[in-house]
Amino acid sequence: MATAMAVTTNRAFTHKMAEGIIVKAMSGFYYVESSGGIVTCRARGRLRLEKNAPLVGDHVEFDPTEQGKGYLKTIMPRKNEFLRPPVANIDIIVIIASAAIPVTDPYSVDRMTVIAEKNDCKSVICINKCDIDPADELFEIYRSSGFITVRMSAETGQGTDSLLSAIGGSLCAFTGNSGVGKSSILNKLDPDFNIKTGEISKKLGRGRHSTRHVELYKLTGNTMVADTPGFSAFDSEYITAKESIQLLFPDFADYIGKCRFRDCAHIKEPGCAVLEALENGDICETRHNSYVRLYEQAAGFNEWEVRDGV
Repeated sequence: MATAMAVTTNRAFTHKMAEGIIVKAMSGFYYVESSGGIVTCRARGRLRLEKNAPLVGDHVEFDPTEQGKGYLKTIMPRKNEFLRPPVANIDIIVIIASAAIPVTDPYSVDRMTVIAEKNDCKSVICINKCDIDPADELFEIYRSSGFITVRMSAETGQGTDSLLSAIGGSLCAFTGNSGVGKSSILNKLDPDFNIKTGEISKKLGRGRHSTRHVELYKLTGNTMVADTPGFSAFDSEYITAKESIQLLFPDFADYIGKCRFRDCAHIKEPGCAVLEALENGDICETRHNSYVRLYEQAAGFNEWEVRDGV
């Protein structure tokens, strides 16, 4: 069985400029997994002056100074980066949903698939608590829209092998509404994780956040996962220009460019190929509703309001 990355130290380093990946960041310390074990590093002042703060998931070069300690020197080029939560180089975003309490709004899932697409990540939809409700409608929405969709029960273990197969060999971020079972699923993937889970509030129908920081955990098959806070944190108000929202819905791809008007917004225009596909049942109604909502949000931003890097 694979083990979670415990923050421990191994043998002393005998060479300079070692390489590794940041698996945890806390209180100004960066815990780097390298060939010599976990090394606790500080960032050199140059990195702070360049406003290039190290992130969990970063591939880095560091100077070992003594056994188990060192200084970060270089951050390798990133595939992508997120500021909320602070994590980099994500291959797959695993979006946890549920038809049991707390019931997931498809818009929350769709917003995350758009954020994933914008950042060159694959989305895997994991529907948890299927021992309580199989979520047939939710499953069909995302299966028919072309997403890898897995049913799972963190309680019984149903679907664990399917999820492991879907994320094999990747660096993944797990996200979803609070209380939907992110930490419970990670514990099911490897009980040695022993991640604290929060209780569901029956009154509110949601859970308390049990994750306080981003940390990578290691599975077999060169797979790493990040337990992150919920949707409210893995988020940004502005995603992209309204004209580009359509490109972040892969289930629209076969119809874009086939509308009567070149600048078609796919909302109410005559001769719209996307709306025709929606009417024919080739695009799910909830997916199109989410597209319209995201388009209208993007249209409400003025250029001066959009910050670089958001």
